[in-house]
Formats: sequence, C-alpha cells, structure tokens
Amino acid sequence: MSAHSRAGELTNLPAFTVGARSAEAARAAGFGNVVSANGALADLVALAASRFAGGSQPLLYLAGEDRAGDLAGDLGRRGVTVETAVIYRAIAAERLPAELKQALSNAQLDGALHYSRRSVTTLIELSRPAGVLNALLNLAHYCLSDEVAAPLRNAGARQISVAPRPDEAALIGLL
Repeated sequence: MSAHSRAGELTNLPAFTVGARSAEAARAAGFGNVVSANGALADLVALAASRFAGGSQPLLYLAGEDRAGDLAGDLGRRGVTVETAVIYRAIAAERLPAELKQALSNAQLDGALHYSRRSVTTLIELSRPAGVLNALLNLAHYCLSDEVAAPLRNAGARQISVAPRPDEAALIGLL
C-alpha cells in the first residue's frame, strides 16, 4: 500500500478495528492512529458510534466480500454514514486437504482452533464427502465465539469450548 501515490492520505486517518490482530495488521500497513474495540462487531459499532455519530463526513469501511455482520447498517442506525469498499475475498477450498483427511482418519489430532463461522461451515461440508465427519466431530473444538461454535453444535460436536472474549489470547487460553 505504501507505494500508492495517495497512501499517506489514507494512513494518516484514524483506523478502527474489531480486535488486536486487526489493529496489528493496520499498524503494519502503515496506519499511525489505530484504535481497537478489543471485542466483537457490536463493540466496534459502539466505539465508532460514540466517536462519529452526527458527523458530517462518512466513514470508510475496508471490508471483505463475505462479512459476518452489517457494520454499515448498524452504524447507519446510530447516525453514522459508512461507505463500504470491498478490498479482499476469501475463497473456500473445494476439498479437504489430503494431510488433514489423513490426520483425521488416523486419529492424529486432539483438537482444533476455530476463528470464523464460515471456515467451520466449510470444514464440516468438506469433511462429509471425505468420509471424516465423525472423526472431525469427535475432536475438542476451541471457538472464538458462540457464533463460530454454532455450526459445530448443529452438526453434533460434543466437545466445544468458547473463548470468554472474542480474541486470540482468550481462545488460546482455552487450551
């Protein structure tokens, strides 16, 4: 990004992030004034609304194509105008990697860390045709939030732990 002729205009603006990892990434990208909500989407909405409600200029939301919530809509209902720019897209795998299929088939895994509902859903969907769904569901699952854990519960997983806060430190703390 630093090579773009107008990068300084963007990186001089304050950047608001959901959590610490996103804040680190924003700093690494050159943003100097980064504020983390240290939580989930609702925490970011509350933080941004407290700072920008009633403002005359819109906020720029640099977003992924697939989003778990509606930041722009939530902020709009609180009087904050948001312009959304989709800047990345995650493409789901079409089949389970051979190494993972083998590890599940051979009971070589004890547990799995889960960061997003979409990736959990994809993992479950790919495990079925690979013939390892039962092995997957028998693992211990460590989830960033209840939202992330929901597809596992619906699929019948029994060993699910949810982080007390939606951040990586709390997730790792479950181990």
